[in-house]
Amino acid sequence: MHVQRQRVEKARFGLSGRHTGRFLAVGTAALVVASGGMAYASTEMFGTDQVGQTTDKGLVVSGAQYLDPIGERLVIDNGKIMSSTVSPDGTHLAANITDGGMALVIVDLKNWKVQQLVGNNAAANLRISGNDVGQEGPTYSPDGSQLWLGRADGFTRFTVNPDGSLANPVNVTIAAQGSKRALVGEPVFSADGKTVYVAVNGQNRVVALDAATGAIQQSWAVGNAPRDMVAVGTKLYVSNEGGRPANPGETTINSYGTQVPADPKTGAATTGTVSVIDLANPAAAVASIETGLHPTALYAKNGALFVANTATNDVSVIDTASDKVVQTIATQPWPEAQVGYEPDAVTLTDDGHLLVTLGRANAVAVYRYTSPQEPVSYVGLLPTDYFPAEITTIGDQVLVSNTRGIDARRPTTAAGHGTHDTTSSLQRFTLPDDRKIAEYTAKVFAQNGWGKNDLKIAHGNKQKAEAVPKRLGDPSTIKHVFLLVKENRTYDQVFGDIPEGNGDPALAQYGDNVTPNQHALAKQFGLYDNTYDIGTNSAEGHNWLMQANNPEYTESSAGEYLRSYDTEDDALGHQRTGFIWSGAQAVGNSVRDFGEFHQFLTKPAGATWQNLYCDTKDMESTGQDTKYTLNSSSPIPSLNDVSVHGFPKFDTSVPDIYRYQIWKRDFEANGPANLNMFWLSSDHTGGPVNGAAQVADNDLAVGKMVDTISHSPYWKDSAIFVVEDDSQAGTDHVDGHRAPIQIISPWAQHGTVDSRYYTQINMMRTIEQILGIHPMNQKDTAATPMSRAFTNKPDYKPFTFLPNRTSLTLGLSAANLPSCGADTPAPQNPSAPAAPTAKVPADKKEIADKWADWKSKQPFSGPAARADSVSPAQMDHFSWYEAHDFKKPYPGETKFYTPDQVPGAAIPSSENDG
Repeated sequence: MHVQRQRVEKARFGLSGRHTGRFLAVGTAALVVASGGMAYASTEMFGTDQVGQTTDKGLVVSGAQYLDPIGERLVIDNGKIMSSTVSPDGTHLAANITDGGMALVIVDLKNWKVQQLVGNNAAANLRISGNDVGQEGPTYSPDGSQLWLGRADGFTRFTVNPDGSLANPVNVTIAAQGSKRALVGEPVFSADGKTVYVAVNGQNRVVALDAATGAIQQSWAVGNAPRDMVAVGTKLYVSNEGGRPANPGETTINSYGTQVPADPKTGAATTGTVSVIDLANPAAAVASIETGLHPTALYAKNGALFVANTATNDVSVIDTASDKVVQTIATQPWPEAQVGYEPDAVTLTDDGHLLVTLGRANAVAVYRYTSPQEPVSYVGLLPTDYFPAEITTIGDQVLVSNTRGIDARRPTTAAGHGTHDTTSSLQRFTLPDDRKIAEYTAKVFAQNGWGKNDLKIAHGNKQKAEAVPKRLGDPSTIKHVFLLVKENRTYDQVFGDIPEGNGDPALAQYGDNVTPNQHALAKQFGLYDNTYDIGTNSAEGHNWLMQANNPEYTESSAGEYLRSYDTEDDALGHQRTGFIWSGAQAVGNSVRDFGEFHQFLTKPAGATWQNLYCDTKDMESTGQDTKYTLNSSSPIPSLNDVSVHGFPKFDTSVPDIYRYQIWKRDFEANGPANLNMFWLSSDHTGGPVNGAAQVADNDLAVGKMVDTISHSPYWKDSAIFVVEDDSQAGTDHVDGHRAPIQIISPWAQHGTVDSRYYTQINMMRTIEQILGIHPMNQKDTAATPMSRAFTNKPDYKPFTFLPNRTSLTLGLSAANLPSCGADTPAPQNPSAPAAPTAKVPADKKEIADKWADWKSKQPFSGPAARADSVSPAQMDHFSWYEAHDFKKPYPGETKFYTPDQVPGAAIPSSENDG
């Protein structure tokens, strides 16, 4: 266990005066904070800062923000906090955590240190089965003698020792209802501690349990996805994140087997409710109160119930005497964007300050509050660490739990960083006076880039076309955008061998003889060596690309990912302002999608990797169509309607060169749309062939696509953006989130090395600026388009693809080769590290055989394939060993490990924490 303790300086920010705003009641516009507008081209706030550096603005993180929180910080190096609670006596904090091999952490607040770790890991102080944890809780009994931890199938109940540590774990099971597991939300104890009321999130109900036996005594049907809960007198209030049940004939989209009322274009839930259960009359009908969208956290005090509506970015105030919403508090501090701040926790101080955490803004919003009916007044913002998720007070101290702490900077090995090196943090502080809050408000604005990049929108008098227009809606020389989404690689893994960039050759895994096209494209069109993916895994990564955000629902689901992992088929994972494609359609652009953000794929019998490989060869040589009818689709109508269904979504048993051939026929027949999106997933690895062969397959497909486009009539007004969904499957010497990107266009800068700080959001913001798409939330609104990556003096030289130098059938046994034979690669570049051969040294054969056996048991491919479903440490080691023919130990290590020996092997995939 690694714990960092440090004092965070309360630095002054060089602005005077105070940002003020007026509370605006129900039905009125958002609050306004004064800010000046500047042209985006002059504001690249990060310069060449790198993630992990501490500057005068704070610590640089991968989410296009700086961190410099108020107060005192305790970093927890054991994963991300999903939720937390303080013991009744105020001496300890219990937090459910994930992505670090633990399920629960106990913090001694007096001594400000981690006291105990609980989980299914040898490093745990107390072992339990599994590391699955819910979105809410854990919860202490009223007398502090017990702690209940929410799990996928109920609870684990602990005895609390006199020193605050836990003992005697006992499982309390809530049975599944068909395929719907409990996925429990918040529990609430009766005053005498004999009954536990439980929000059973996966089953859309609340149950009353006997606290001693765990027997269900009562059950109430509530809204969709009940999450948080609070008792006020004899009434029990329940937040339903998915709102009310659907009415007949209403448009719906699935969420964990429930059809949720949803918008057909944005795919987002359209209702939010709080259920009211009368405990004095348990047989009475459950009442319902309409709130904003995605009601999550509840907090009750002095006759008021506060409801954090994360999707509408406001707080509903309910008078508990009348059960009516009496005011709605806007939590939208920057007038340029109404959404994306994601309020997710609320508390009220004894002196009348209402505090609301804004998860995606890394801030606490402060309001002055007197009573439910009296409008609040906005005071300002206080900076936090990465994604605050819980807030409470202990005496005059404010305590905040931050889900991602200081980003993925957990100490692991000296070799580099990975996205799963996740941290979380606590911070505590005394609420400053209004003058200091004004200073901190300016600091939060600066750390988020608000007010430096206000949108300039064209209103008539359109300017001369530029590659990246200065005003949104002005014409661009680029009419066709191609977004190619790949899988999971870090910068060092692919480009660590390029001496002109900031790479570490020791971490290079798929160099020039595996990825010749990516290397050639970097040489011709530019190398970007300071660009970051934001998500930890695919569930987050595709959201960051398609929504310029990872909504709070997905962020807080990471402890289980059982309700949903990829939120392509979950209405609760969709923001109400829609996706990049719906935004493109809204301004008149055409869209064509090739697998990206699809959920479903059906393949006919015989469509194996080998047969699809041979089919690709036939299509290439004869021009005929595929022999197989694959069908890839999306449950979101607006995406499904513009999709090419024969282009398969993620499946590692489908070669990317097959996907290329499917696209090529569509391109030749129909030409491109304004926005063209692709999911090219072979570089994920894990399919039937050697991992390096899959990366080579992906590289060849990308090279051929660029070749085809650049030799077409559309090249003159096209731009191709190549990006990974995330960079989770390897290490990088700068940061695990650093990833390879490419911008390929006659209008792109050629032959340069660009070391400016960029993220996936900057890339999406650039696409928006080119196509005139209005930004989707505060994150992409604040982002700077990558205008300096482009030029208004085009170079129309096309790109000619390079044949693969690594065999695409590498790793297949003679018995498993395609019927059309083994692939014969092109000659290698003799000045680059040799391509892998899949020939294992005799002294490593026993180890390699154990890895082959391990691979055969993983759900990598076939109809039941699941992305990111194995231990990240094991997957990273396996792909490294394969790429180096078992001749090089994993970076930072001196020996080879079998799957069970890998350091961190016990830490499961975050997609499979159950």
